[in-house]
Amino acid sequence: MISFILNGQIIRTEEKPGSTLLDYIRYRAHLTGTKIGCREGDCGACTVLEGKLTDGRIEYRSIVSCLTPLGNAAGKHIVTIEGINIAGLNPAQQAITQHAGTQCGFCTPGFVVALTGHTMQQQPSEPWAAIESMGGNICRCTGYKSIERAAITVSNMLKTKNPDNPIGWLVGQGFLPAYFTSVPERLKTLIKGTESLQGEKTVIGGGTDLLVQKPDDIADTEPLLLFDRKDLKGIRDENGYCVVGSAATAQDIMQSALMRSYFPRLKSFFFLVSSEPIRNMGTIGGNIGNASPIADLVILFLALNATVHLQNTRTGGHRSVALRKFFFGYKKLDKHPGEIIVSISFPVPDKNTHLNFEKISKRITLDIASVNSAMGIRLQGDTIRNAHLSLGGVAPVPLYLEKTSSFLAGRKLELDTIRDAYGLLAEEISPISDIRGSKEYKTLLARQLFIAHFTELFPKKFCNRELLKIL
Repeated sequence: MISFILNGQIIRTEEKPGSTLLDYIRYRAHLTGTKIGCREGDCGACTVLEGKLTDGRIEYRSIVSCLTPLGNAAGKHIVTIEGINIAGLNPAQQAITQHAGTQCGFCTPGFVVALTGHTMQQQPSEPWAAIESMGGNICRCTGYKSIERAAITVSNMLKTKNPDNPIGWLVGQGFLPAYFTSVPERLKTLIKGTESLQGEKTVIGGGTDLLVQKPDDIADTEPLLLFDRKDLKGIRDENGYCVVGSAATAQDIMQSALMRSYFPRLKSFFFLVSSEPIRNMGTIGGNIGNASPIADLVILFLALNATVHLQNTRTGGHRSVALRKFFFGYKKLDKHPGEIIVSISFPVPDKNTHLNFEKISKRITLDIASVNSAMGIRLQGDTIRNAHLSLGGVAPVPLYLEKTSSFLAGRKLELDTIRDAYGLLAEEISPISDIRGSKEYKTLLARQLFIAHFTELFPKKFCNRELLKIL
């Protein structure tokens, strides 16, 4: 039995937990404001809000219901466009109307829900953040500027929002229906227990990979859902290592004060990874376990010299594997039957450690990579103490450049070193032509991204003209 609150109604259903939340909303609850679009998490037409009770208050975030296993809704408040309707238009809906932000209307519910989710956050609203909150929504009609103006209007209306009680303030201002204030108490009766790890089941985190690849196969199953396990959450400093729970989402990592203290530019990297709803769902464990050759988080953590930690659900045993050694073929992992990824860790960086992430895709941001790359480099004066370089899209696996990384260690940070490493890099990659680009194109991109790491990290030491000569 899966129990949750859908808008203002308590739901108890015996539908399979591997089926999608979108299908339940439309075909069981008959709430058709949530639209079926791409079913791949790209268009945002199926956007809903997921509210989770944490320390007595509900934290809401936008998600795409097409990639959400129904079982992941257990114990939560799910809000569709119908759930934010009041007697008239609420301020978010009014702003969209005022600025002519809708034409055919198919995408509009997703935009309104995403923008409403932004209003519910504790932190003060900024116009850019209001616009960014709808980054996972696509509109084929308006050209977006009218929708952006609506977002700015809504953001300006939130200047007096009470950060200690945003939901109460929003209800009082007519943004949300009154029933929202009673949801926390109602959810307390629905909090689910932790599912046993025992049994042979398909393991799912946020669903952003598997429910794209094989939704029909999973729909009739009862998978092992790890997304809400508290023992797999969290990001902490432990004995000189940063430990990231496998159920930590991309958004968790991006917003982590600890991670941002290590890497101040981290937030800019994650804008390249995906839209906010996908970042709210996709987990680091799922990104590793899916073993895509262009997995963004894997590429980033390879450059941090990370280690994967596994638990055997059959025996209870634990073991650890270097992330760079975890992939040994296309979609093939060093993972034994019954093992799940429980965390990933990397050495805590010092002030002389620098990290950069680069990505080339059809869109500048929020898209699947053609080629992506990261470099972690630690200096002592002008000497490279160690370097860790990764590339995606140039091999059957997320690639750690062992030879190039080893070559850089111990050498001076100078043009000759970069030039020699550049030549060595070409020997380590083996791209193939596919839908995302030809072999020659990917080889060129890989070389360009390698140079980009140095131009981004050391702009005072190297000018672009000097480095571009290497190409």
